[in-house]
Amino acid sequence: MKHYLIAGLGGVLAGALATTQIAGPLLAQEADRSNTSIYQQLELFGNIFERIRTDYVEAPDDKELIEAAINGMLTSLDPHSGFLSADDYSDMQTQTRGSFGGLGIEVSQEDGLVKVVAPIDDTPAANAGVEPGDFITHVNGESLLGLPLDSAVDMMRGPIGSEITITILREGESEPFDLTMARDTIKLTVVRSRVEGHAVVLRVSTFNDETYDTLRAELDKAVEEAGGIDRVTGFVLDLRNNPGGLLNQAISVSDAFLDAGEIVSTRGRNPEESERWNAETGDLAQGKPMVVLINGGSASASEIVAGALQDHRRAIVVGEKSFGKGSVQTVMPVTADSAIRLTTARYFTPSGRSIQALGVQPDILVAQPRPAPTSEEDEARSSSNFSRSEAGLRGALGNEVSDEEREQMDREAAELEATAALRDEDYQLAYAVDVLKGLAAVNFRADQVPATATPAVTGEGAGGTDAPDQG
Repeated sequence: MKHYLIAGLGGVLAGALATTQIAGPLLAQEADRSNTSIYQQLELFGNIFERIRTDYVEAPDDKELIEAAINGMLTSLDPHSGFLSADDYSDMQTQTRGSFGGLGIEVSQEDGLVKVVAPIDDTPAANAGVEPGDFITHVNGESLLGLPLDSAVDMMRGPIGSEITITILREGESEPFDLTMARDTIKLTVVRSRVEGHAVVLRVSTFNDETYDTLRAELDKAVEEAGGIDRVTGFVLDLRNNPGGLLNQAISVSDAFLDAGEIVSTRGRNPEESERWNAETGDLAQGKPMVVLINGGSASASEIVAGALQDHRRAIVVGEKSFGKGSVQTVMPVTADSAIRLTTARYFTPSGRSIQALGVQPDILVAQPRPAPTSEEDEARSSSNFSRSEAGLRGALGNEVSDEEREQMDREAAELEATAALRDEDYQLAYAVDVLKGLAAVNFRADQVPATATPAVTGEGAGGTDAPDQG
């Protein structure tokens, strides 16, 4: 991070020096006018600050007042920038190491309400039924409307084992409802593995310092359980409801399944700040087919992995469109115990697409069916439709897409929805169409099938206990 900041400052200073040599007097006058305007605004801030200190109905805490002003400045930029006080900075460092206290929810803010990006696996929130896209309106009966996000999160924290009731506003429900749970220490199980038939399923719940190492260990364990890599038909990388995390871990996980080529690039305000990461030789899955599962709770680092494997045709992406957070935040310490979190770049998949506010579109669109209602009271009471994506966040960064690119994306989305709708009419036909799409997505060719491959057989005498499951 220090290198990144120094490179940026160096570029700015060098550019200023070069242009001053060409048109020094004119630029100096413009700079003077700009500085005068800035000083006037800072004087305005100082005057207001003093007026609050002397005239507000209660004596405010000066430190809290200044921190609130700084946070307001940052949060006005976009939903992901903000000020990290000493407590918040400490909490963030703890979370990236994999253990912290709370409910287990990744949240953002929209229209003054706390919005759930994703619940974390096996946490009080997930076990209580919190879902991506839920709005949390109250905590223990106290409204969160209009509170800064950090303050709202603080209200959800408390002693381990203490009970908390949150009020949820959910798509399809015309009225809010309560969920009660007990706070707990959140110890993240970053990767879990299991074997389904002869397929290895790797569930990645977050990207922290432990993700890549745990993924590698869990993959090796599952392959051994399956009877060796020759017995494995393929791998499923489950990134559903994974809210993201550390960029370097997303790069490592993508590299784990790619032999070469670009993984992701970031482009900041200045061209010289752009960075690019490439894969190194070595594929933990040894070329076996892969499927990546995503949904609306898959954000940020999850989208980097899904986009990289999709663009390289290394995996078929299945599920629902991802969240669409395509921006990079840099944490910059400003004192010994506080920092700012500032959006410094957008990231781009290997094909050059930015998914900011757009998300990753799956190759095969498959919605997860909701459980059937058990009574009339459980029926949805309205057709409310709340946004569940980055694009729906107030102040979110936009994405400059040409009209032609937008039309192409709309056509592809319509085709996916049409195929998904076909399942209600003829599920087998829809599945056949989806398989063809999936094979096309990974550039399948018939001449790539090994000569020793045994065709599927149906009828009497077919199969055998040692044959891998088909389909």
